[in-house]
Amino acid sequence: MLGIKRLGLLATLVVVGLAPAAAAQAAAQPSAQDTQYLQAVHQVNLAEIVTGNLAQKKGQNEQVKQLGQQFVTDHTQLDQTVKSTAQQLNVTLPNAPTADQQKVIDKLNGLNGAAFDKAWVTAELAGHVQAIQATQTEISQGSEQSVVQLAQDALPVLQAHYDALVALAQELGVPVPQTSASGTASPGGSGTPAPGGTTESPAPGGTTESPEPGGTTETPAPGNS
Repeated sequence: MLGIKRLGLLATLVVVGLAPAAAAQAAAQPSAQDTQYLQAVHQVNLAEIVTGNLAQKKGQNEQVKQLGQQFVTDHTQLDQTVKSTAQQLNVTLPNAPTADQQKVIDKLNGLNGAAFDKAWVTAELAGHVQAIQATQTEISQGSEQSVVQLAQDALPVLQAHYDALVALAQELGVPVPQTSASGTASPGGSGTPAPGGTTESPAPGGTTESPEPGGTTETPAPGNS
């Protein structure tokens, strides 16, 4: 009996000892900025995979087809990290692109050939501008290291996509979004909302302060990359 009592006491002490740690872990939820970025960049990835596949199917220009294939590969890989990070942080991710991203997808679905190529490049440019800006915001304002690291890893990929799109746009005669003094692409140079969204749409969290790949009221964020 004494042995059983001791075991019971030991179990109680173990539970009591774990309780503060468990409570601390539960309290350490990611910030609104981190949560919204994960959700937004996930929607960017979903939209990019769809539009990338459309580029391979409907594009007339060979470079459009090749970029589409590259975007599918890169955003599929990026999304694997996004989903893994979100799962670790108990962040629920959307299961579809934003309404604005879907509008772009629907528009592209109705085009073919040269008309598709120009519309695709225009949408991708605007989307990547937003995605880059939202990613830069996460790097500077995020508090959860794993999410900040994800953004740091994503930024050069998004920038490489944007640079390739700029070169292609110049070839096709497609207007390129203006750039800021820092050299970062800035929205406003293109009037077509990208798969990432529009500047009027709040971030996935419903706020207008934290930029996301869908857009913000102050600085358009990741729309689509």
